[in-house]
Amino acid sequence: MTDPAVRTRVPHVLILGGTTEARRLAADLTDRLPGTRVTTSLAGRVAAPRLPAGEVRIGGFGGPDGLAHWLREHAVDALIDATHPFAGTISFNAAQAAATAHVPLLALRRPGWGPGPGDTWHPVASLTEAAAALPALGLRVFLTTGRMGLAAFAHLTDLWFLVRSVDAPEPPFPPRMETLLDRGPFTLDGERALLRDHRIDVLVTKDSGAAATAPKLTAAREAGVPVVVVRRPAVPAGVPVVESPGEAAEWVVATVG
Repeated sequence: MTDPAVRTRVPHVLILGGTTEARRLAADLTDRLPGTRVTTSLAGRVAAPRLPAGEVRIGGFGGPDGLAHWLREHAVDALIDATHPFAGTISFNAAQAAATAHVPLLALRRPGWGPGPGDTWHPVASLTEAAAALPALGLRVFLTTGRMGLAAFAHLTDLWFLVRSVDAPEPPFPPRMETLLDRGPFTLDGERALLRDHRIDVLVTKDSGAAATAPKLTAAREAGVPVVVVRRPAVPAGVPVVESPGEAAEWVVATVG
């Protein structure tokens, strides 16, 4: 005979979030599965994050063992890694924790960007490689890789940087730097004006793939500005990947519904 507590247990979905796609997925799941507990975990690196629908937890888990413990303790039935494409550490922790706790795992990754006609792109594997490429490309840099990782550029004393981020960066960072605190989506006209007004001659970005920040690429193409593009890390081996919140929602419905 089935235990009544088992029959009445509410399914629980954990979303590792912080992205637009994660918020859309949380909203979709709370609408489509009203009897399911939907929790989104945020890393806590942004001072005033946009909160998703459903339950929210903020802060790290303490590595893969801590995440596995949380999955078991909170009876999670499905785990979705919908973090930023460059949040590599949490993605590998999620893969290890899901395997340990025997919880189904899906990765939600927005499609990456690709160069088009007229683009001058310089793909690199890391911020360190991006910094090494800059002196040969320009003197006035628009750096859109976020406030984390600025130490990779701190030694470039001959270059001037415009750094755009949601929150103010902390040192070490380049000595000749202006900070622009802003959050997308950004408009094409705004990006054109920014490149022109600051006399930008090289752009550095990560291949985040977000539509909200893509206009800078179009503005750079129009202005003939070269773009250094940091390639995104691979999703851990064996983890299934979808590219849209809708596909992720369908996976959740099939997994816990």
